[in-house]
Amino acid sequence: MSFFKSLCLAIFATLFLTYALGVSFMELLNVDIYMDAEVIEPLKAISFSALVVVLLVLVALAIAMSVFGTLIFIAMLVIGGGAMLLLGVFWPIFLIAGAIWLVARDKRQVQC
Repeated sequence: MSFFKSLCLAIFATLFLTYALGVSFMELLNVDIYMDAEVIEPLKAISFSALVVVLLVLVALAIAMSVFGTLIFIAMLVIGGGAMLLLGVFWPIFLIAGAIWLVARDKRQVQC
């Protein structure tokens, strides 16, 4: 499943569960949400809480991706460092092999 498809499904599931469970809990606990001394309708209150939950999911996704990205960056640094170490240790061998190749290669004449 692609990343974007999974993200859309996660956001949809979050919105649905927040709406389905939110109305039940608001009626069960007899909770009223006020804004500027006015009672907010349950649907608006649930939609506001669902948006907050979706924002929290996106923040968690950003944190998870940054940790994963950091691990990939560290792995690339280790591999690159190893390659530079090998190049630094064996550069005289590469230089001599290059010189031998330049001297001993077949020189073909270009014919017009």
